[in-house]
Amino acid sequence: MTGSAETESLREDGASGGESKNRGFSRTSLQLLVAALGGWIWSLQFGVEALRFAPLLALTPLLVVLRLPRPGRLAWCYGIVFWVTTIPWIVPTIVEYGGIPLALAWPLMFGVGVYLGSYWAVFGWLGAKLLRRGPLVGLLGLPALWVLLEWSRGYLSDFPWNLAAYSILEVGGALPTAAWLGAFGVSGVVVLINVGAFYAILGPARRLGISAILVGALVLIAGGRWGAAEESLQPSGGGGEVRLLQPNIPNRLQVDAFTYKELRRLIDMSEASCDVPGALVLWPESAGWPLTWGHDPAFEQAVSATTSAGCSVLFNSTTFTTSGPFNSAYLVGPAGEAGRYDKRHLVPFGEYVPLRHLFSFIDTLARNAGDYQAADEVTLLPWSGEEIGLAICFEVTFPGDVAASVQDGATVLATLTNDAWYGDSTAPWQHLRAARFRAAENRRPLLRAAITGVSGLIDGRGRLVESLGVGEEGVLSARISGRRDLSFYTRNPHLVPWLSALVTLGCLLLSLRWGRRPES
Repeated sequence: MTGSAETESLREDGASGGESKNRGFSRTSLQLLVAALGGWIWSLQFGVEALRFAPLLALTPLLVVLRLPRPGRLAWCYGIVFWVTTIPWIVPTIVEYGGIPLALAWPLMFGVGVYLGSYWAVFGWLGAKLLRRGPLVGLLGLPALWVLLEWSRGYLSDFPWNLAAYSILEVGGALPTAAWLGAFGVSGVVVLINVGAFYAILGPARRLGISAILVGALVLIAGGRWGAAEESLQPSGGGGEVRLLQPNIPNRLQVDAFTYKELRRLIDMSEASCDVPGALVLWPESAGWPLTWGHDPAFEQAVSATTSAGCSVLFNSTTFTTSGPFNSAYLVGPAGEAGRYDKRHLVPFGEYVPLRHLFSFIDTLARNAGDYQAADEVTLLPWSGEEIGLAICFEVTFPGDVAASVQDGATVLATLTNDAWYGDSTAPWQHLRAARFRAAENRRPLLRAAITGVSGLIDGRGRLVESLGVGEEGVLSARISGRRDLSFYTRNPHLVPWLSALVTLGCLLLSLRWGRRPES
């Protein structure tokens, strides 16, 4: 009898343990599902068209994750899903142009997600500590921590892509507010409103949550009003006609008959665009590639066809020097070469290979991967009484770099880009959002010439005045005049990140000193 009872007891204990393990497994799976779903929801805010008010609630699933066990691991899952679903255009790019098999491309994409998602893991780990400290610390610390990590991702990982601010591009007041707080500050407002919504919906501090939402809304409203009031300060006194060419030339990897055929079409477009003497004609990045200025007579003849008609041409070309090649932009007018700008921020794995001794096997991910040198100074290009501040392609995503060119005297901003690598995907539109914020932050008109789209004329408040979509061919024409006044953001581009670092540190010290505090 005793043996039988013990056996039965062991069976019951085993069954109970199995059920407990199953419940634990189910609970973990559900938590991971919540995190993954939240990352996917946040990725939807960075599609072709910017949503209006959805981003102001779309981060709340991440805040729910912070209240679960192991928030760092769950937030990492959130970040991985976000990046894999937000920048999947990397996969066809490295397959088509890098010769990477599809079976390897997706694991590499997942690796990118794992790395970039680590910033979300840090947010989950530290953010959970702030959230446990109480609503007031959460409302102050979480937006500051988010801003600090966005800024760190840009300058530590060279990838300041898809900032939270860009998700509310179409919300009134967001772009004008950037002239005061920059994109990082607007990101903080987005997170503040989301944290407020989290408390307002789930408690325990509903009134405080509603107050935070109102504060965030008032910041955007005030930013919009101040921006409108200061729209006409200190014009540059220069300016003139500009023509932005979008030839819709696909990427090519070698010189052939097709190269010269497309170059002939570019010349015809450029000559036809020079309808006003003194006009500035902008060619997008790689428009003449693989021909180079100063080495290929055909390239020089293409430029002179327009300058001989009395116009200036701003174009992109590789510059070969004894220290290595540079990705450059040249301004050439009827009187000859007026200036050259060398790219300062290169594309990781596209124009240089970080930790090259570890990643030498991916030398062919993009043309000349690992070959380019980065410039270390700002160079402005003079035209018609204006000083043009350049950003070649990826550079426009770095707020501080663009602000530095305006501090040095840029009255007009321009960016030459080649988004043909990514086809008709979300990439060109995500890239365009960054350019619009750079114009708004510095209150400067911005000219964006893209080889396959999206090209655009952007005013000093970040508004897209006119554009050509992906796959279109055409010319955008306008008369522009720059500005010489400096916005508050331009004068203090690092103020918000540094304040965020101080607030984050203060809130974390509070959390460590007083430990966990009940939320109700």
